[in-house]
Amino acid sequence: MRNLKKPLLFVLALLPVALLSGYFVAMYQLELYDQETVAEIISQVGSKGSVVIIAAIQTMFLAGVLGFIGYVLSDKIGLMKPFRLEKHALTRTLILSLIFGIIFSLDYWTFGKWIPGNEIQDAAMAGLTPYGWGAAILYGGIIEEIMLRLFAMSLIALILWKVFYRKNETVPVGILMASNVIAALLFAAGHLPATAVLFGELTPIVLFRCFLLNGAFGLLFGWLYRKYGIQYAMASHALLHIISKTIWTVFT
Repeated sequence: MRNLKKPLLFVLALLPVALLSGYFVAMYQLELYDQETVAEIISQVGSKGSVVIIAAIQTMFLAGVLGFIGYVLSDKIGLMKPFRLEKHALTRTLILSLIFGIIFSLDYWTFGKWIPGNEIQDAAMAGLTPYGWGAAILYGGIIEEIMLRLFAMSLIALILWKVFYRKNETVPVGILMASNVIAALLFAAGHLPATAVLFGELTPIVLFRCFLLNGAFGLLFGWLYRKYGIQYAMASHALLHIISKTIWTVFT
């Protein structure tokens, strides 16, 4: 039972964040849909409040289960670090997040021009509402890192370790690097349905954009998780959204 205390405390601290994340995501999505679609969704659950409550509960359940399992897995493979911020790691995280946040913001002026239509520009502007900010920072920065890094990357590393290097007492660095790549690809692939809806079709350049933006940044977050701890991956992911949204707000 003593070994479960820390993951339980971690989940308890995570649940309020998950609650807010679910709220912001639900409200943001309701903003994006037209009135007819919103009315149809509400008719299925009873009210707008019910939609938000369901989303919040689902997010809390997902974050709680994957957060608990992810914590145990991370501790098992030696990636769980103390939850404190160190000057050197924080400075490096801030610098990398600033650079990658600027690069991410360029999507508006690069792929936004190369891909026909205004979907990229419209999506960027739609995300500048208070609910869009909250969803990106809390859900993107924290919940996605729980799912993709703390849980998925740790699980992949554990499986690869036990299958290929079970005689090793510790997880080889190469396994951790491979698990980071696989988790990043899964993270990018997870955006394909939304990407297909946004653009209407998955052309080669649309696919390239999806895997470049989501996969490359996923590698950064995975590296920070492996090097310094999950808290730095969360901070970097959240900062990337803050920086890119700030640039869009100022320069568009």
